[in-house]
Amino acid sequence: MNDPSIRQIRYFIAVANSRQISRAAMELNVSQSAITTAVKQLEEIVGVALFQRSSTGVKLTYEGNIFLDHAQRIAAAVDEAVRSPRMQRDEVTGTLRLAMTYTVAGYFLPPHIERFSSAFPNVELQLTEASRAVIETGLVAGTFDLAVLLTSNILDQEGLSYETLIRSRRRLWLSARHPLLDFPSVSLSDVAQEPYIMLTVDEASNSAQRYWNQTSYRPKTILRTSSVEAVRSMVANRMGVTILSDMVYRPWSLDARRVEVIALADPIPTMDVGLAWAADREQTRAVKSFREFMHMGEQQIRER
Repeated sequence: MNDPSIRQIRYFIAVANSRQISRAAMELNVSQSAITTAVKQLEEIVGVALFQRSSTGVKLTYEGNIFLDHAQRIAAAVDEAVRSPRMQRDEVTGTLRLAMTYTVAGYFLPPHIERFSSAFPNVELQLTEASRAVIETGLVAGTFDLAVLLTSNILDQEGLSYETLIRSRRRLWLSARHPLLDFPSVSLSDVAQEPYIMLTVDEASNSAQRYWNQTSYRPKTILRTSSVEAVRSMVANRMGVTILSDMVYRPWSLDARRVEVIALADPIPTMDVGLAWAADREQTRAVKSFREFMHMGEQQIRER
């Protein structure tokens, strides 16, 4: 049996991200037949179906979600291997005091930390998880050199500089076979009729309130929780719905129940993740290297 090729893996990732073969083909500037053939060959190699096909597109199977995580790591590693010889990594030394918020620490940063530490072994990372407010104060005071956080939540626009790495779309989470799945279009007015599970961590409830306030509707909140897994489990068990970003989405709860997602008709702002630092402080080489490293991997860390 042949091993998967990098081309097949990249085509698979493109289809998983776009959920449509035609769109993936357009983004990669190749024919639809090339994408279809590559995915079919990959499924034959793996031995399981990676996608469920329908007239409206494709969605990942349980096995496909598992494979996607590995595929993204492979693609990122290959890109890094191609670029890394051009970097004088051994000359970068020192300590990098890196702060991060809860969502970033749990759902975004770990694989990038792993690869950075491997690429820059002479940089000592000192990691701190903290709230956005504590991080902003720490950056200005010099307690932290750099932070990875939700840039869409930053308040200190004067004392901090920041750059966004990814914009993760927010969609409606609901249980399998939920009646809203059959609607041709779902709006916030429809969501307002459903029991709602409100996530509070990383100011998620404040972010939600901002776009709800643009309408005359309000969520019918039955529970406020700081646990993403609690939200996922309650949604999967048909206790309510929620609107959260794709970055924290996983299709299965801890008790192996399915969570579906659909886009909303109303404009919902993205959850933006990026880097922040004190505007008036000179950056060390370790800080500059981490910023450059994160931008180098930007194509692999874009929203699904």
